[in-house]
Amino acid sequence: MALTREEAWRKLCEWTASDSLRKHARAVEIVMRAAARQYGGSDADPEQWGIAGMLHDADYEQWPDDHPRRIVAWVEEQGEDHIAHAISAHYTRWGIPYETDLDRALVACDELTGFIGACSLVRPEGIATLTPKSVKKKLKDKRFAASVERDEVYKGADLLGVELGEHIQFIIDALKPHAEELGID
Repeated sequence: MALTREEAWRKLCEWTASDSLRKHARAVEIVMRAAARQYGGSDADPEQWGIAGMLHDADYEQWPDDHPRRIVAWVEEQGEDHIAHAISAHYTRWGIPYETDLDRALVACDELTGFIGACSLVRPEGIATLTPKSVKKKLKDKRFAASVERDEVYKGADLLGVELGEHIQFIIDALKPHAEELGID
């Protein structure tokens, strides 16, 4: 792989100033590394999957109207076409075809990871005692984390062919060891 994690992190930090969006990028990176093992099969590269998760919103803060074109172009310049395609397809309404497990997993992990983070922030124990049942209950409350598109959460699990509760538990388990770093402890 031509693109290193360090180069990807530098680009993210160059284009993304807000701590909250950087933490989201880091959280999705963590989840996608675990997703490579869970959903990607024996050939999946956790480094590639992690970088896709990290960079998926790298251009959003500075150029929301161009998102994700700028980061996709930059990733393509680095010779990482698989990562670029996954980033270009990480929102179902864009209509980009899902060609790989990486593409499907990024859709399935992005929005739900952010939502699970929000759920953790309103609990005294953070993510430590968070359950799929409580996440599903919060998903039904349209006022809670209102900017999270629930359709993306449901479509993502469908794309992976997994039950939503199992996928929620998978993300919780991936994030727990990093709770302090992510501020969800």
